[in-house]
Amino acid sequence: MHRSIATVSLSGTLREKLNAIAAAGFDGFELFEADFINFSGSASELGRIAADLGLSIDLYQPFRDFEAMPEAQFRRSLDRAERKFDLMQAMGASLMLCCSNTSPLVKDDPALAAEQLHALAERAARRGLRVGYEALAWGRATSLYSQAWEIVRRADHPSLGLILDSFHTLSLKDDPAGIAQIPGEKIFFVQMADAPLMAMDVLQWARHHRSFPGQGDFDVVGFFAQALRAGYRGPLSLEIFNDVFRETPNRRTAVDAMRSLLWLESQVRERLAAAEEPRGRLPAPTVELCEPPPAPQLGGMGFIEFAADEAAAQALGQRLQQLGFARIGRHRSKAVTLYRQGQVHFIVNAQPDSFARQRFELHGTSVCALGLLAQDPEGAAARATAMCSQRHDSPRGPGESALPAIVAPGGNLIHFLPQSPDIESLLRADFVFDEPATGCEGHGLLSVDHVALGLAVDQLDTWVLFSRAVLGLEPGESLELADPFGLVRNRGLSNAERTVRLVLNASVSQRTQTARTLSRTGGGAVHHIALRCEDIFATVQRMRDAGVGFVPISGNYYDDLPTRMDLAPEFVARLRAAGVLFDRSAEGDYLHIYTQSLEEGLFFEVVQRIGDYDAYGAANAPARLAAQALQHP
Repeated sequence: MHRSIATVSLSGTLREKLNAIAAAGFDGFELFEADFINFSGSASELGRIAADLGLSIDLYQPFRDFEAMPEAQFRRSLDRAERKFDLMQAMGASLMLCCSNTSPLVKDDPALAAEQLHALAERAARRGLRVGYEALAWGRATSLYSQAWEIVRRADHPSLGLILDSFHTLSLKDDPAGIAQIPGEKIFFVQMADAPLMAMDVLQWARHHRSFPGQGDFDVVGFFAQALRAGYRGPLSLEIFNDVFRETPNRRTAVDAMRSLLWLESQVRERLAAAEEPRGRLPAPTVELCEPPPAPQLGGMGFIEFAADEAAAQALGQRLQQLGFARIGRHRSKAVTLYRQGQVHFIVNAQPDSFARQRFELHGTSVCALGLLAQDPEGAAARATAMCSQRHDSPRGPGESALPAIVAPGGNLIHFLPQSPDIESLLRADFVFDEPATGCEGHGLLSVDHVALGLAVDQLDTWVLFSRAVLGLEPGESLELADPFGLVRNRGLSNAERTVRLVLNASVSQRTQTARTLSRTGGGAVHHIALRCEDIFATVQRMRDAGVGFVPISGNYYDDLPTRMDLAPEFVARLRAAGVLFDRSAEGDYLHIYTQSLEEGLFFEVVQRIGDYDAYGAANAPARLAAQALQHP
């Protein structure tokens, strides 16, 4: 597959954009006209720079307000096109994008549009160039791909074809199934863009909120599958208008972009294969699609590792013991301590000159690594590297476990652990266990329910895509939580079995609790860990008796609770006395409470799920955030 990206998708000068595009492994790029206008060199110089980087100039775009115009404007536009053709020939671009007309002068006359586009294609053909016609979602006369195709069909010129853009089709909720009926050779180019579902003007949506495939809510897989069913063999490209991407370091954005295309290709391959399987044959491939190792089958959170120094490790150990964790062992060769309660394993790493110590020096006491149980750990790591993630090899002593690990966005590590033998057998290879285990008795915590991350705004989409493409998690609903000082964007992701759950939080405001935690931790950090129990009232009482402090919730919250839900007064009184929050869905109930934060902002949540409740108590987030704002002004 020839992979391309529009220069408008990245931040920086044109030279910086091209360097990032080449470094991420793209084959070519779409040149956005404004980038060239502001380029300090000539068209031929740009062509040489692209060639030196191993990049082709796949598309020059956009050429606007051309077709179905009055004669005078049409003639002037032909002259304008000739000047663009001069530039394209000098730089080595062979295809120009002509988008559907938005001028108030345009006539709703498909025959005239076809006639004028035929004339444009004839001019292009004389120079060995081609023109692709694209329907803009806000085009005055042509807004649907089917309308654009009918005009291209009528024009009937070999140098005129169709350009498809997933955003323009899917934002209008147009059915892409008809794409499969278009002759593949008449589809000249395919641009992909995802987006969150938003109720807003389509032009503003398009100009500010597009995202890479896998980061939004559109069925981009189904869209591209239809183009391949049509027999399309051209480039697969990205055209993303996004305000955050315009500020984000372009090397990181380019890696995200490449990961999104690899994920898209692999998902389309799987969908096409599944569609053809009942007929006993695979579809004849028109292009070579990415085929990475399968997404990992994850079995849960094997361990969570904290970075500390000697003093911080001691303080964190005391907090964990208050929470009911027992210190069960020390590492055979490093200053690393192991704590356990139920199926939860916490590792506190205070080893000098280690990766964890580097993270501590940067961010203080914080989570530096997650250990995920996987059916095939090496396959999971191979999937990650195929999806643009970096492997990490930790130093280890004789006989210690060799666990494949990768670097997650933001720099923390994710280790993949075998699901068998059991986790204790694996840990005993690295740790000398206390016999019997020392520390407090457990308070009823069973497992890690979810891990919540506080992210900079420009990391949120990166983490959504990483979680989908690398870890095989699927996103839930995107929410906005009300902090007293701003809004926090929130999105949960999980595997189908719900054994691994991540919750992502990002704040535009610099004054929210999430933003303040980020400022202390350096950004992109785990800000709380939710631990599941079976009887939250008993667990919380044991923790209070052990000295654990919880975030105090306003009494007004409990006064309001029975006005929103049909709850017995005795049950509300019990919630109030314990300081426990409550949420209910059609599937079940959710009870939860938050501990007071460590100095760096990290805290714990104790949760109890009843029935098939599948969310994270987002309705209660304002109560928690307001209480934390009072504690940490």
